[in-house]
Amino acid sequence: ATLFIALKSARNNGHAFISDLIARGVKAFLVQENEINILDYKKHDVSFIVSKSPLLALQELAAHHRKQFSIAVIGVTGSNGKTIVKEWLFQLLRNDYNIVRSPKSYNSQVGVPLSVWQINDEHSLGIFEAGISRNQEMQQLAAIIKPSIGILTNIGEAHAEGFESKQQKLLEKLKLFKYCELFIYSPDYTNGINEIDLPGKRKFSWSFTVPADLKVTNVVHVEGKSLITAIYKEQEINCSIPFSDKAAIENGIICWATLLALGY
Repeated sequence: ATLFIALKSARNNGHAFISDLIARGVKAFLVQENEINILDYKKHDVSFIVSKSPLLALQELAAHHRKQFSIAVIGVTGSNGKTIVKEWLFQLLRNDYNIVRSPKSYNSQVGVPLSVWQINDEHSLGIFEAGISRNQEMQQLAAIIKPSIGILTNIGEAHAEGFESKQQKLLEKLKLFKYCELFIYSPDYTNGINEIDLPGKRKFSWSFTVPADLKVTNVVHVEGKSLITAIYKEQEINCSIPFSDKAAIENGIICWATLLALGY
């Protein structure tokens, strides 16, 4: 069975496709109040659910679906690197878990509920990314993803126009992790917030510049690869990744920190 949810955007309106979809055999529609006259479709054997906000209804449906499962869920947000970190973690953890994850870069107000809707009884781990472009957007996504493990990739200038300051953007992104058991982050990006005030019952930090659980001490580039050296539990450890650009090195360190935090 198919339910068509008619969403409106700045460029398009899902209600314009209803007649075509009825012709294709769709029988159920979630529509916005006052967008169509349901009586116009009386001769068709179709059903309409009318809502003040089909988008909010979609998000609440997905949040309800998420509550049916008690699997571990990793939530990823930040200005950059969300999709790469999600995909690399999938590659690193796929042998140990049956993973459900965000398709492509499905991290928006629509993309997150569609991503979480994929969870079923076969999955043992979820990895979902959340992206926001303005203040007061993360609360809805947090309710849908409900991560038990949180990863903040970084805070940069991307999408900055929707926020009054970098600090406001950071605080909004941190809402995703309010109830996390484990929070993985770099103090380089948390703008002086005391560790005790950060989310997560347990925290795992990484940094190039300040003391951290994973303190990176050196990066050596050799033939397109990078050998990363760090101090972890007072011992020197190494990690090699087949990339040499700054963004990939940081994304690799985030994945490395996540594995260590998970006990690998």
